[in-house]
Amino acid sequence: MTDKPSNIAIAQTLFNADPAVNDLGLELVASEPGAVTIALVVEDRHLNFNGTCHGGVIFTLADTAFGLAGNTHGIVAAGINTSISYHAGSKAGDRLVARATETTRSRSLGTYYVEVHRSDGKIVATLTGTGFITGDKHDLDSDKYQPIQKN
Repeated sequence: MTDKPSNIAIAQTLFNADPAVNDLGLELVASEPGAVTIALVVEDRHLNFNGTCHGGVIFTLADTAFGLAGNTHGIVAAGINTSISYHAGSKAGDRLVARATETTRSRSLGTYYVEVHRSDGKIVATLTGTGFITGDKHDLDSDKYQPIQKN
């Protein structure tokens, strides 16, 4: 890798190496410093017993956007607190898009705001998160960041 990988390269490398992300079918749409957009098309496997998208799936979508946004600067960041509010349901076939944006960042903490929208523009959920910034640089050539092998 180059000495300073682009933030999209960082986000894509971390995204590709995350088994939970790969298993759920999330898609990395865009990345810039401190901001990430990811999406998910809701499938039957994502539904709860009420026939709507499971809150845990929506949380995972929002949390993944938050986590990636915090790491786009190339420095390891780990979530230490999140809060989510659900505003509307979604059903199979809906495309959910989560956009995370960095609201503040210091040497040791970053705060993020995430909105999850349905295809029709309705807000499904909002998440706020705080991340601890370790100061360690991501070594994208490390074995721990190798893409997940799909069977």
